[in-house]
Amino acid sequence: MQKLNQSYINTIVRKALEEDLRPRGDITTNLIAAKDKIKKAKIIAKQDGVIAGLDFCKTAFKQIGSEAVFTKKISDGKKIKKNKVIAIIKAKKKTILTAERTALNFLNHASGIATITNQFVKKISKKTKICCTRKTTPNLRMLEKYAVKKGGGYNHRYNLSDEILIKDNHISASNNLRELVKKAIKTKKIVTVEIESINQLKQIMGLKFKRILFDNMSFSQLKKCLKLCKNKYQTEYSGNATLKNIKQISKTGINRISVGAITHSAKSFDTTLLFR
Repeated sequence: MQKLNQSYINTIVRKALEEDLRPRGDITTNLIAAKDKIKKAKIIAKQDGVIAGLDFCKTAFKQIGSEAVFTKKISDGKKIKKNKVIAIIKAKKKTILTAERTALNFLNHASGIATITNQFVKKISKKTKICCTRKTTPNLRMLEKYAVKKGGGYNHRYNLSDEILIKDNHISASNNLRELVKKAIKTKKIVTVEIESINQLKQIMGLKFKRILFDNMSFSQLKKCLKLCKNKYQTEYSGNATLKNIKQISKTGINRISVGAITHSAKSFDTTLLFR
């Protein structure tokens, strides 16, 4: 698993600012009188939730104006109430105006993921983990997986090199599930096998690997499979998990539930920036 660091943050934020400023910069802010005057602004939460992405937000202001002072009033991973101040920025008016949208885009996106993840986490038993998937925004995976962790969730593999996950199309392409799993075991990597039926489960029972992922199974079928496993493997469920059914899935005793929606469908957190 790759780790979030300032170098990554700098690179991602720089690309986002370039997207907003090319080719002629902020032509609206350039019209403002006394735009070099130092001013304060505050970022305010417009809903309850969990905050994430503050360092991305801060970096956007700092990259536009080195004079910017960004003061956090809360930390990533902490819950906030509507109308509370998230951060205060002291900088030139042009710095605040130019960086505002990019800064808030990062903050709102990450906080939206952290917030929805936390909503899932609060509905399950402590023995079950909510995990994200690779269903992420291109080039923002590290930010999104970081936000999942801040919401109380867990990261699945980061990319295709991290772990072996044998999915339905791998099985179809190989034509021999048991032999494919045997090859995977020899790599010494963590191996997860996705199955869709009790018949597939029986084909791989007895082989020594870490995890079985039950994909889109009915609750009755899932319970039968879990009984067959008898704690010999770590277990995971995937497929259409929602806030309405997540508690029921967790009650089966499953170890992990992977939820693609916490990254690919998270609603942006609502904030506003106001001059003081």
